[in-house]
Amino acid sequence: MPSVSGLLEQRELAARRRVEELRAEADRVQAELVVAEQDWNEWVIARSRVGEVLGPGGSGDAAPDSTVGLRETGPQSGPAKPRSVVPVWREGLAWSVLSLDYQRILRVLSDRHRLGQGPLTCQDMVAAFGIDPVPAKVETLRSKAKRLVARGWPAESTPGRCTLMPGASGPVGVS
Repeated sequence: MPSVSGLLEQRELAARRRVEELRAEADRVQAELVVAEQDWNEWVIARSRVGEVLGPGGSGDAAPDSTVGLRETGPQSGPAKPRSVVPVWREGLAWSVLSLDYQRILRVLSDRHRLGQGPLTCQDMVAAFGIDPVPAKVETLRSKAKRLVARGWPAESTPGRCTLMPGASGPVGVS
């Protein structure tokens, strides 16, 4: 008849082997995830670049951070240039006046609103975008979300939790 400590030792050994197998599998999946995220980011950049070139006035000659036209004439119907000013939201204003990063934030908020889910934190947004949750990236996203809130695009129901404003519930700015 085996001893109790012998039985416990066998079960401990089996559990340890299972943990080691799962860790090896997790390492493999993590490595695949890194490659898939890099591929995804390259496609996002490619789509963004093509949008800049093919968009209205997109000759590709202007500097990427040029915002002169936006400041002089106000919001335009075409896509905004990177580092553009976030206009104050008003009825009928299209999401396309915002840069792609701001549009992504609004799209995630819109999806949560459509699914009947509650407010979104910056940590939730970082996870939704597949961004590494390092403080610098979280703060960059938080800054953009706060800028949108200050201009009336989403609402901040409680500090740090954003929801989409009722009137800004679509990618073209219509209810």
